[in-house]
Amino acid sequence: MISITRKLALVAGIGLALASVSYTPPAAAQVSVGVGINVAPPPPRFERVPPPRRGFVWVPGYWRWNPGYRRHVWVPGAWVSARPGYRWYPGAWERRGPNWYWRDGRWGP
Repeated sequence: MISITRKLALVAGIGLALASVSYTPPAAAQVSVGVGINVAPPPPRFERVPPPRRGFVWVPGYWRWNPGYRRHVWVPGAWVSARPGYRWYPGAWERRGPNWYWRDGRWGP
């Protein structure tokens, strides 16, 4: 017969084995897929920026390519929670040869 200590050790060992199999560490890098389009985005729209809000950063609006409509659609600006020690770098359209590519906005030091 197995002693209670051995049973507990066996159950703990099985639990640790299952936990280690199901654990997924957070990703260290982000993956971005770029699709080039040959339609230039329209000029940015004027947006009236609301008064500052403590603890938030204004992320300006931008033109997003909508493949279903085969045209750019405007995404309005919004307040997002600030990240202490970081700065928001807005996204932008970049021209590479005849195509345009969107570079996502990001937080950076």
